Parts: sequence; C-alpha cells; structure tokens
Amino acid sequence: MEKMEKTVYVEGYGCTANQNNLEIMCGLLERNGFIIVKNPNIARIALINTCIVKGPTEQRMIYRIKELARRFRHLIVSGCMVNVKPDKVKEIARKVNENIIVSLVGTNQILNIVKAVKNNIENKQKDFLERRKEIKLCVPKSYKNRVVGITQISEGCINRCSFCVVKIAKGNLFSYPLKRIVENIKRDLASKCKEIWITSQDNSSYGIDKGKQMLPELLKKITSIKGKFLVRVGMCNPATVKPIVDELIECYENEKIFKFLHLPVQSGSNKILSLMNRNYKVEDFKKIVRKFKKRFPEMTLATDIIVGFPSETEKDFKKTIELVKETKPVVVNISRFWPMPGTQASKMEQLDEKTKKKRAKELMKLHLKIAEEENKKFINKETEVLIDEKGFNNSWIGREKNYRQVVVFSKEKLLGKFCNVRIEEAKSHYLIGKKK
Repeated sequence: MEKMEKTVYVEGYGCTANQNNLEIMCGLLERNGFIIVKNPNIARIALINTCIVKGPTEQRMIYRIKELARRFRHLIVSGCMVNVKPDKVKEIARKVNENIIVSLVGTNQILNIVKAVKNNIENKQKDFLERRKEIKLCVPKSYKNRVVGITQISEGCINRCSFCVVKIAKGNLFSYPLKRIVENIKRDLASKCKEIWITSQDNSSYGIDKGKQMLPELLKKITSIKGKFLVRVGMCNPATVKPIVDELIECYENEKIFKFLHLPVQSGSNKILSLMNRNYKVEDFKKIVRKFKKRFPEMTLATDIIVGFPSETEKDFKKTIELVKETKPVVVNISRFWPMPGTQASKMEQLDEKTKKKRAKELMKLHLKIAEEENKKFINKETEVLIDEKGFNNSWIGREKNYRQVVVFSKEKLLGKFCNVRIEEAKSHYLIGKKK
C-alpha cells in the first residue's frame, strides 16, 4: 500500500477501558505499518471507538458517525455501540453515504483491528462481532498519555443492574490471568509510565468467575514490583467490596496505592437500589466508607449517582442528599436517568425531565460545596505530586497521594516527575500548589 493508503484518523469516547482499547488498536495498527493521524483531511480511513453508556452519549455517537460517513468512504466503528446496535450503526452511516464501506469491531474483537482495516481498504465489508474471551494484555499499544499506563483486569461483570446497557454490550465477567496482568504493568513501567490505572466494569469482582475474589492478591503482586510508581484502583461495586473490605484497606496501606476509592452508590434510597438490582443497601455503602475514612481520613471518595430513576420520589431523593452530606464524596458523577432500550428500567414509568433536571441541579450545587470544603483542608500542606499532564500557560497537572488533582505553575519541564508541592489554593475540582 502507498503511504496515503495507510493513514488512519481515530476518535475515541467513553470509559478508561475504552481508552485502553483504542490505545491497543492504534498500537497494533502502527506495528503493522499504518500511520495514525489527527487530521481527518489527510487520512484514507476513519476509526471511531464508541460508547453507549447513556442516551446523550449515544446521540453524540450518532452525530459523529454521520459526520465521519460524510467525510470518508472507509469507516471502522468499534466499541459498545457496535455490540448493542450493529444494524443501526450501519444504517446511520449508509443513510449519509450510500457508497461507504463500513466495518464493525466488537469490544472483545479489538485484536482483529488490523484484519478489519485491511479488509475495509480492500472494499471487503467484514465484521468482527462474535463474542469471545479476548485477553487485552501484553500487546502493542500507543499511549494516549506517556505517564499513565492502563491495564484492564477483566471484561464484563457479574451484576444485572436494571438500567445498564453496558452489560448487554460486554456480557458476563471474564477475569484475565493474574500473571499476565502483572506482566502488562511491568511493560508499562518499562515504557516509563509512573501512574498505573487498573480498570474494568467492577474491579472488586475480579476473580469471582474463577471461584475467588482476587483483587487484594492482585494489588499485593502489583505493589511488590520494584520501582517508584503509583496505582489508581478503578471503580468497585459496593456489593463486591463488602466481603473484602478489610483486605482492601490492608492493601491500601501500601504507599504505592492512591488513597482513592471509586464506589458508585447510585442512590441514597434502599427502595431505589432494589429497583436498580444493585444487590447492596445504603448501610453497606456507609459502612465501607466509614472503614476507609477511619484509616485514611484525607482519602478521596468518588461516587456515581443517578437522579430521577423511575419511581424516585422527593423523599427518595432527599435520602440521596442526606447520604452525600454524611459521606462527603469529593467526586460525584451525576447522571439524569435516561432509559436505554433493552434494559428493565426502560420499561418502567418514567419521571418528567423537569423534575430530573431540578434534582440534578440541587445535587450538583451540594457536591461542589462539599468538594471545595474538603479540598480547603489541604491548604498550607506540603505533599508529593506526580505530574501526569501538561496544562496551559506554564502549568502542569498532577496527583497527590489521595489522587486529588493539583495544578502547579513552573517553566521547568515536569511531566513524569515527582515534585514536592505546597498547596496554596483550593477549588471544588482541584488544588493549586507551588513547587518547593
């Protein structure tokens, strides 16, 4: 193929696992002589890695597929939308470009990306959608951020939440081999990554399909790797954290693990949690948080909350407000409920948008107030910060040991360095510090 024939324009959306999937696909393409470009005007083929976690996201995906179909004759669509709505994806593309060659690559077929692209360029519309147990470890990847190494530890989950379309896309839990995970992390560290993210739909369920919850064992193996680096443990479901909470806290004692717990509660009402099929109670969430905060008082608690779930009353919502006031999460990902086709919750009687919008606004106001108050406790403290991103106007962005985001202004090149910083200001989403 000529050089122009092998240029690929890529776009990626969604969760950390999706980011990693795109890194792997780009790495495999580059290994096979393809050139990844940021300018669509100089590319022969386009690749979009989709997300479909909620309605507004799906609408964004539809818009981008249409735009790319107008620009390109050759298009690859991968990600969760492909698994859930393959026919719709093709229909969207072909409505705006009847001559388009569109190929689909499912979430557990990403290692076939090179075959998909080669077939597409040769005008063969072959899809890769069959479900299989694909291990996304120890393969080439093109890092989105040279400081951050993302490692997926499993695919799918054991839960059946009534609102979740991702379960439809990714299926049941498949835990990756522990040794391969550790080897993948060693490769990232050898590539000079300093910040390791372990990710999946539910990290604390890791190993359940093999008969045992193995996240604590995995964390001990990771932290025993030589070298100076930090580990961010991704999202964990309260239901699967509950049986191993004491073991997890013991693992978090290690200085290599960020004191960061992403524990999505979704609602402060047990009635709503039951309708969501979440398999835990509010009291379980509180108990886990109390235990972690007793040992790590400055830790960062992150949670997810769905506002306006079907049948959520004002009383149910107030319980959520009270839970946030009590547990004080510094990070709250707020979503207005959106019925996703194919889920149980989409068949329930829906609340009106005005009510959902009002509640989301009230919760956001409270969250920002709490976050700023919690962050102000760091003012005048000195802490070590790992710089993992370049900002604007001589600014650098990093993370301190609790995973609080810290902005540091310096003319020095700090990317990938550990810096001693004195915190001088606090905002609701980040701290501002001065390098010592």
